[in-house]
Amino acid sequence: MRFARQAEELGYLRLWVSEHHAVPGIAGSAPTVLAAAVASATSRIRVGTGGVMLPNHQPLVVAEQFGVLESLFPGRIDMGLGRSVGFTDGVRKALRVDKDAAEGFSAQISELLDYFEGTGPVHARPAEGLRVPPFVLAVGSGAAVAAEHGLPLVIGASREESRTRKAVETYRRTFRPRGDAGRTGEEPQGARGPYVVVAVNAAVGASREEAEPLQIPEAWSTAVSRTRGTFTPLLPPGEVLSRTMSAKERAAFEEARQSQLRGTAAEVTGALAELAGRTGADEVLLTLNTYEPADRLDSYRRLAEAAGLPPGPD
Repeated sequence: MRFARQAEELGYLRLWVSEHHAVPGIAGSAPTVLAAAVASATSRIRVGTGGVMLPNHQPLVVAEQFGVLESLFPGRIDMGLGRSVGFTDGVRKALRVDKDAAEGFSAQISELLDYFEGTGPVHARPAEGLRVPPFVLAVGSGAAVAAEHGLPLVIGASREESRTRKAVETYRRTFRPRGDAGRTGEEPQGARGPYVVVAVNAAVGASREEAEPLQIPEAWSTAVSRTRGTFTPLLPPGEVLSRTMSAKERAAFEEARQSQLRGTAAEVTGALAELAGRTGADEVLLTLNTYEPADRLDSYRRLAEAAGLPPGPD
């Protein structure tokens, strides 16, 4: 909660929490519960999910949960939705979902939005009639689903930027606006058209050399998950660099590093502005996991100051 309050003080617009299961060091196994705690510890910053993995849940329950959140914290809740299922077979079995559960993502979104609009098979209380902005995470067919439903898109800045730009272009070209009856929130762009949020893993230091090691722990954890199918706690950067990596681990580690952005505040703000221009992003979503929490906060502070964000409430 301390980080949430500090992010608010720095002037950031949103703070989103993710859904992960059986991952050490991540308190995101119940994102709507965590979002409630974050919202109660803050007063201005928008709080949302990045996101609730809809195939893991019943749409009615998700509508009810966000209805409660919006009722408790009016005008401050975002509903980010993803299509991923459990990362491992064990997690999927525990969640009672199969690998193919994500194929019904579009239909699940339709059902979820129906509950807010009052057209579902039952009345979802207190969600019915409330306006909670939905966002779709572009995992797999997520971009196509966002365009189909006329919803804002959240997409990661991959190391192959051409793929990101192509997905955004397709999303904008195939976007189908929803009618007034289908609007479930005050759209972030204040309009009816496409809206793109590009997610970027970025680290800022007093110098480029200081920023360089900040993302190493996360890159190693990512490499382990991709090569061994398990997640490990974040390790100190020096311990990661001193390890003898297999060829597969080294390749996965380097690939994870390539998608990360780092440098001084001026370098990173400039790179983010250029990225937004190339991809047509309306908004940038920052992510960063470091070994030392104080280093993460320092990075966000430097970036906020360089970007000229207006300070939040004291």
